[in-house]
Amino acid sequence: MTDISLEEAVRGRHSVRGFLPDPVPQELLNKVFELAQWAPSGTNIQPWQVYVASGATRDALRTEFIRRAQTGQSPKLDHVDRGKVGEPWRERRRDCAKALYSAMDIAWEDKESRECASLRNFELFDAPHVAFLCMNEVFGMVAAADLGMYVQTLMLSMTAHGLASCAQGTMAHYPDLVRETFNLDPMIKVLFGISFGYEDPSVAANQARTVRAPLEQSVVFRNV
Repeated sequence: MTDISLEEAVRGRHSVRGFLPDPVPQELLNKVFELAQWAPSGTNIQPWQVYVASGATRDALRTEFIRRAQTGQSPKLDHVDRGKVGEPWRERRRDCAKALYSAMDIAWEDKESRECASLRNFELFDAPHVAFLCMNEVFGMVAAADLGMYVQTLMLSMTAHGLASCAQGTMAHYPDLVRETFNLDPMIKVLFGISFGYEDPSVAANQARTVRAPLEQSVVFRNV
């Protein structure tokens, strides 16, 4: 592995939607996740609970995810958004979709192809590993922010170690399946998942890139 700077990791990390089948060695998995443990959290409570599926466990989850999605089983999320978002967030979401479909050469009017692309989420984009990011229901918004800092640290750790990742809200669609697979207490809530492994550069979707809003849209500096 070639050492990269923090800036290179931050700017180089991107959502990968096509992976090679090669599993990540356990030694490297340990190194990546141990580094992520150093993420900050309020009063150091470290509220994140992470469950990683590989091998036969990953295969069984993938099969059931696909079955439920293809049969139209409705999601039963542990966490529900407050509602539809307005501007500028809606436009950013549209631009993200445009970048992805453009890379895949899918026209917006091609509903069948878009549905196939959507199903790839439940196929884990063929990633050999998927991590489920969870939190005990006793925690609220502040701890959820802690979890977000952990996930950013985790994905940057993956990037720094030559791995690719894709954070997926779809991995929270069927939390009962995750709890059953890992024999989790009902109080453990599934927020989302991350498919990860080695990027397959031949997959067209992996050429998609998004941009970021100008700094002034998000950050206010005041010194008087």
